[in-house]
Amino acid sequence: MTSPKLRIGYVPEHFSTPIAFAAKYFGLDDELISEPLGTGALSSRLKTTVPENKLDVAIGLTEGFVADLGKTKAAGYESGYGLVGTYVESPLCWAISTGAERDDIKSVEDLKGKKVGVSRIGSGSYVMSYVLADQHGWLSSSAEEQAPFGVEVIGDFAALRTAVRENKADFFMWEHFTTKHYWDNGELKRIGEIYTPWPSWVITARDTADKQQLKEMADKISKGVQYYLEHPEEAVEHITSTMKYSKEDAEAWMETVRFADNVHGVDPGMVDNTADLLRKAGVLKEAAGGSEHMVAVKRT
Repeated sequence: MTSPKLRIGYVPEHFSTPIAFAAKYFGLDDELISEPLGTGALSSRLKTTVPENKLDVAIGLTEGFVADLGKTKAAGYESGYGLVGTYVESPLCWAISTGAERDDIKSVEDLKGKKVGVSRIGSGSYVMSYVLADQHGWLSSSAEEQAPFGVEVIGDFAALRTAVRENKADFFMWEHFTTKHYWDNGELKRIGEIYTPWPSWVITARDTADKQQLKEMADKISKGVQYYLEHPEEAVEHITSTMKYSKEDAEAWMETVRFADNVHGVDPGMVDNTADLLRKAGVLKEAAGGSEHMVAVKRT
């Protein structure tokens, strides 16, 4: 009996280019589902029982999934999914932005005590705001002291851009090249940036997903990565024709990103390091554990 096709969720940004090539050239015929709300929404869809919202696989940001898996464990629940692949080896550059007309915010130092807009609680945009606060010494172990930021759950990238222009939030964090178009057109103002101290994208799957299907999926995505590397002009054409990126920005991004040659499996040491850093930033508690319950497929 043939297993049903996998429902694979992904974020519709330039990082999805090798997935598109895997589908176009290497027989990745599973159901590809765009999720513009990002990693927080992807992790929720990996756990839901609502048929039309369910995902079998999700490809998103390392910090978002590790934070979600750790918080679920600390709360005493089973997550029902785990880390099965490494998609992007390089760190992610998170841009810090506010509205172009916001004269009250000129630098990162102005952000303490302000309102950060996030797509969802537990998303990468939420997690990295605490990493930023930790790097600037704004976190306190004292429950009585004020949190470094107020947190406003806003929604997708478009809603976040509107929120900082309408003072519903003071700043937000999103991937550099996705945001750059809106600095260039005068909608947003760049305040600064912060890099993830870990490989930036991983692949996750429900515990119930067929293991052979997952291996075949990983093989096809790996071939998509190889095609991307061998056909940079086609990659630029895909990015500029399907998303809001200029040719110059697409080429500049391609100089900075490093996809995994073989996306199958995850290094437990990387996951433990990420979890430790998220604990230091106050995102996770000690009870969150680490790779022993997060990694479903180890790298070999």
